[in-house]
Parts: sequence; structure tokens; C-alpha cells
Amino acid sequence: MSPIVEFQRVGKTFGTGARAVTALADVDLSIEAGDVFAVIGYSGAGKSTLVRLINALEPVTSGRLLVDGVDITGLPERRLRELRRDIGMIFQQFNLLRSRTVFGNVAYPLKVAGWDRASRERRVAELLHFVGIADKAWHYPDQLSGGQKQRVGIARALATNPKILLADESTSALDPETTAEVLRLLKRVNTELGVTIVVITHEMEVVREIADRVAVLDSGRVVEQGTVLDVFSAPATGTTRRFVETVLPDRPDGEHLDRLRARHSGRLITAHLRDDRRIGAVLSDAVSRHRVRFEIVDGGLKELGGVQLGRLTLELLGAESDVDALIAELRRTTEIEELTA
Repeated sequence: MSPIVEFQRVGKTFGTGARAVTALADVDLSIEAGDVFAVIGYSGAGKSTLVRLINALEPVTSGRLLVDGVDITGLPERRLRELRRDIGMIFQQFNLLRSRTVFGNVAYPLKVAGWDRASRERRVAELLHFVGIADKAWHYPDQLSGGQKQRVGIARALATNPKILLADESTSALDPETTAEVLRLLKRVNTELGVTIVVITHEMEVVREIADRVAVLDSGRVVEQGTVLDVFSAPATGTTRRFVETVLPDRPDGEHLDRLRARHSGRLITAHLRDDRRIGAVLSDAVSRHRVRFEIVDGGLKELGGVQLGRLTLELLGAESDVDALIAELRRTTEIEELTA
């Protein structure tokens, strides 16, 4: 099956001559139908530019961009308007029409698309029920909470039955509890409606919660891409590693490490885990086979892609040769870092 979105050495430059600014360079990216695909990067990485290329709000400078099998580079505006009917968009700041009710905001794209009044009313009622705000149909945006506004934005984006939903920093203006609710709703959109979702974000928790695959942008270039588990369990670039640090327990260092040393006299190691069962089998036999006692003194695990991922810092107590033997065995199953003085 062909990707629903495919970037082929795509570049985007703003301005000309000496004032030209390269926002994206040589981007190769494939997004499969039915995926939740996250594009993550820090401010200025080119994330928002990338999403504006997908719905043709910005033209491609170089390369080819295919959306649902159609090369959109150089398409006339009439064809691009037809293409955009299959692409929904939700925004960080909601972009709701303050003068229209919730019902009116969701109905607006249907009216523009030429739906008759009865069909519009049925579709809006269906969508408001799906996103859980049917009781707010006749409220105005100023009467809603941030989470409710974003639910309206999602309903509006789904109005014309798009194949692709673009979510540009759609939770960064929300508190953590509301963010979790909106992410659960987006996952329902993906699983129940079959909509492909492209999530633009700088928040690793968003990626961890709902994404299937991820691309990491840095200075306009894709530096890593793949499944969420593969990319974040073994990050190959500094940019990716910095994102991983925001959701996984830190390796103890500095004053934190000094405090651990003051409380624990044994040798300290940090195990970098992709699946806790492998190291657990070794540790469960540590006392009998290696005559080594151990204590977990720091760290933790998080689930990512159905697998436990994280770091554990352990205190190992026993004869030096026995501890050496245990560390050697652990290194055959996972990455081990000894916290030397």
C-alpha cells in the first residue's frame, strides 16, 4: 500500500537571494494510512512549516510531495481546494469563530462545502455527540473551557469526513489533565474512524501516549524516524536523547549522586532498560549464583509501545569479584553504566 503522505527530498525556502531562509531541507518521510504519526522537534525546527506543506498552505520549493497518491507540487489552486477537503486541521489556539455558537463553528465548513441544511444538522449533532459536548451546542466559545474549545476544534476538523487530520501543537495550551482527555479523544478518532493523524508537537508525553511512528526534526532536517519504541529506546542523535530525558528517569549525577553515595556503601550501577523482564531474570538469581545482594535505589520505568522502558540505579553488595561477574552478566542483556567516583 502506498503511503498516504510521502515527502521525497522536499525543501522549503522563504525569501530569495541573501535573505533566503531554509525552513526544511531534503526531507524524506512516509506516513502510512491509519497511523498516528508524530513530528517532534524544538522551536524553529520546521515542524509547522512541514504541516503547512501537507495541506498546501505553503508551496514546496524543491522535491515532490504526494498526498493520497497525488503529487501536489505545482497543482493549481482549484485542485488544491479539492485536496484540502480530505484534510482536517486542529490548532493550538483553537481558531474558533467567537461570533458563532459551537453548532455554528462545526457547521461552517459543511456550509462552505455545499451541504444542505438538514445534512449539516445531522452531521453536527453526530460530531458533537462523538466528542462529548452535545450539551454545549448553543454555547459560544467564550463560555467554554480550553478542553471544550479543543473538542469543538476536533469536531470541526472532522466535519467533512477527512482522511487526514493535522494536529499542530493541539495540546500545548492545555493543562495536563485536559491534555490527557484530548489525547484519548484523538486516539478514538484514529481507531474508531480510521483517520490518519499527523501530530506536530514538542511534548514527548504526547508522542508516548498516542503515536505509532515518529520523526525527529532538527534545523529543518529529519534526523531520525521509525516506530516510537525503536527511536526512543535507542536514540541516535543528541536532539532525540534530550527529548527522551524529559519522560524517562534521569541518570543520577551531581548532588543527587552524592546523596545516593552517602546513603549506600555498595557499588552503584544504572541499567538502561528496554524490557524489565530480561534484567529481572538475572537479578532474581543474583544472591544465589553470584552471592551479591542488590537494592533498587533510584529510577523507574514507563510503558512505550507496549514495552517497559526506563532506567534503574542499583546498589550491588558483595565481594568485588562477585559484583564484577554480575555486572558482566547484566551487560549481556542490557546497557549498564557504572557510577564511579
